[in-house]
Amino acid sequence: MPKSGIYIHMPFCKVKCMYCDFYSVADKDEAIPTFFKALIKEIEICETDTRDWIIDTIFIGGGTPSLMTPYQLESLIKALDKKFELTHVSEFTLEANPGEAPLERLKSFRALGVNRISLGVQSLQKSLLQFLTRIHDPEDVFKTFDTARQAGFENINCDLIFSIPNQTMKIWESDLKRILDLGPEHMSCYSLTVEKGTQLYQYVNRGKVKMPNDDQSAAYYRWAQSTMADYGYRQYEISNWSKPKLECNHNFHYWEIDPYLAFGPSAHGFDGKSRFSNINDLDSYINKLVKGDSPLQHIEKLTRKNYTNELIGFGLRINKGINLENISDEFRPKFDQKIVDLQYKWGKYLIKKGNRLRLTKEGYIFADAIAVDLLL
Repeated sequence: MPKSGIYIHMPFCKVKCMYCDFYSVADKDEAIPTFFKALIKEIEICETDTRDWIIDTIFIGGGTPSLMTPYQLESLIKALDKKFELTHVSEFTLEANPGEAPLERLKSFRALGVNRISLGVQSLQKSLLQFLTRIHDPEDVFKTFDTARQAGFENINCDLIFSIPNQTMKIWESDLKRILDLGPEHMSCYSLTVEKGTQLYQYVNRGKVKMPNDDQSAAYYRWAQSTMADYGYRQYEISNWSKPKLECNHNFHYWEIDPYLAFGPSAHGFDGKSRFSNINDLDSYINKLVKGDSPLQHIEKLTRKNYTNELIGFGLRINKGINLENISDEFRPKFDQKIVDLQYKWGKYLIKKGNRLRLTKEGYIFADAIAVDLLL
């Protein structure tokens, strides 16, 4: 029986961040009650057969899920529990923004079963937060972290971004150490990327913003790797570190190509055979469900080749690497030959041991390029 998860996308934000390419809407809080009615309807009409799944994680992302009320979360949990077998759920994550998660609300979330909070810190510098169009202050980070602890959360993740224009190595070192001194159980550190369709993409295209070069980005990343290790965090994925046995199990469902359900506008899911995605417009999503129609916009059945390429691409991201036993006899000879042929280029960044192929710590910096070369 495959382990699996449930992802819920709540697209509401106070402000749309200029770098974010996840679907979200700003200043539409009045639509949240109607959205929840549609969301519950989507759960009720879900036809995916999960009888052979072990659902062990729930992740509510966004957007800013901490904007929901305890009553709305309770109604969502009841709908999920009525439809699916949730007795195996051991990790229940909710994303929150600093300054937008008051104590009583977090206490209520904890009482309802949420046991992991993910805080979008991003930076501790006012000027960089303003550049990123984040609306919280550095002080909000420490207050919200403390509030989460008071509410009973013993598993907190903090997100940080590096390679921000005007960010220096000194700033990056200071920010990361200050967050690590708080003692979160999990850390996610991402390089700021320029995604099409974002305001940042437009700024870069027009020459209004100049991004740090690859060498600078690699220096930030190497320093993060070294510092995390000094603080006792184990890197288990390209952008993720945790204290022992506190990895994000939900994300492993993505990286290990497990099935998972997904609800909400723009949400992407996988039933074990096909990938599917919902319409990425709030009004259209609500209108379809009001009529009793599915909000699915795209379904793609994975070919054996595409499935194998996903095993390779996602497998390289995690420290366990690619399980070579999962690559079928149809593609194994070609893949083995690729490994041999690429030794001259990437050999020093690859470790093959038993039935696993993984990257070295330094190899994580080149993971995307290595994956492209290894794909079938």
